[in-house]
Amino acid sequence: MAQIDTEVLAALQAITGEDRVLTDAENLQYYGQDWTRFHQPAPCAVVLPGSIEEVQSIVRLAGAHQLALVPSGGRTGLSAGAVAAKGELVVAMDRINHIADFNPVDRTVRCGAGVITEQLQQYAQGQGLCYPVDFASAGSSQIGGNIATNAGGIKVIRHGMTRDWVAGVKLVTGTGELLDLNRGLIKNNAGYDLRHLVIGAEGTLGLIVEATMQLDRPPGDLAVMVLGAPDMGSVMRVLAAFQRDLELSAFEFFSELALQKVVAHQDLQRPFESVSDYYALLEFEVVDEAAMERAMTLFEHCVEQGWVVDGTVSQSVAQAQNLWRLREDISETITPWTPYKNDISTIISKVPDFLAEVEAVVNSNYPDFEIIWFGHIGDGNVHLNILKPDALAVETFRDQCGQVSKWVFEIVQRYGGSVSAEHGVGLLKKEYLTYSRSPLEIEIMKQIKLAFDPHGIMNPGKIFDF
Repeated sequence: MAQIDTEVLAALQAITGEDRVLTDAENLQYYGQDWTRFHQPAPCAVVLPGSIEEVQSIVRLAGAHQLALVPSGGRTGLSAGAVAAKGELVVAMDRINHIADFNPVDRTVRCGAGVITEQLQQYAQGQGLCYPVDFASAGSSQIGGNIATNAGGIKVIRHGMTRDWVAGVKLVTGTGELLDLNRGLIKNNAGYDLRHLVIGAEGTLGLIVEATMQLDRPPGDLAVMVLGAPDMGSVMRVLAAFQRDLELSAFEFFSELALQKVVAHQDLQRPFESVSDYYALLEFEVVDEAAMERAMTLFEHCVEQGWVVDGTVSQSVAQAQNLWRLREDISETITPWTPYKNDISTIISKVPDFLAEVEAVVNSNYPDFEIIWFGHIGDGNVHLNILKPDALAVETFRDQCGQVSKWVFEIVQRYGGSVSAEHGVGLLKKEYLTYSRSPLEIEIMKQIKLAFDPHGIMNPGKIFDF
């Protein structure tokens, strides 16, 4: 681990208190990484500010000493965007976790960056409302990190990305200044909306310290349906059929191999006896009996057309939760295989051909690789997961997957898609940014970073080299 300058250490301790500056090996390891494991964390220290003013003081100190900063939220990222691998100072937002100023008329609430996503969801529920952005890591991810990565998740088809629920955001820039962006306004056309530059910038423009989040009405009773389909084309036809007559709150998919892994390791049952190559998971609001009747009519239609082999629909909240686990427990289940993950997207209608091309290129070059597919297919986002063969060294696997990435991203580029649909670029995908962004776009991004962060200390090396 890198050593922090004693003068800087003393100054940090004076800002936050001695017990809020961590230098022991265990905490450096814990705070210096996210869910990726391809980079060894090596921060010089970890600081846990308790206020916006303390964050500003830390940034000014870092600027004076040219000390790079890496923001740390729940550390659930999958692009190494929160990894401190080169002696950076980690700024962990855990203590800035206030929830205040709930406004029932505007349906907004002010949150510190360290508020856990699930904490906000529960708070909204207590107010008779809902925070609808949801994903498997909601129990540990933080609002600041969600905003920094524009987190998506399982409800995007109905509720959009995190971006759609940020009514205002406070950012400490690379010079320690505080920007209060948009201030909760619904309509604000007074020049550029800098808030949306900050959302998804992965901490490269500054440190998100607070946000005003929009809430929504709570959903009614939700039903979950899992359908088996013979191919991806059928899955897309099912999506089109259901969307014509029902407002879906989720439309997910996963492969048979993904289902096998989850059932074997999570003490869950198969949804039905029939085996299909792919499965679609649909969620919809049962506003009245007619909604369920429409869903069953649509199911029967899809079976008659040969798009669906078999299916089941939840009869209780507990059953709905177990059906969701078939999809949401996939990532946790495959973790022991050190999976290579790729989070890619294209236009929804192009997904079947897109997926088939990716699978073909992997299978033809590495036939011993197991491929796990799942994703938010209702918004064109698929997750490619390749499991490391037991006998293959991690380093060799990583090198081979690097070659896979080039093949996959060439396909992404042909389809006009994105090399990162929702996980961000971080360290893992920055060398592939050109597959989704033009040289001019990247140059403009660099100029934007320079305006926010003239010292170049905000999460350097992430997204692009500066």
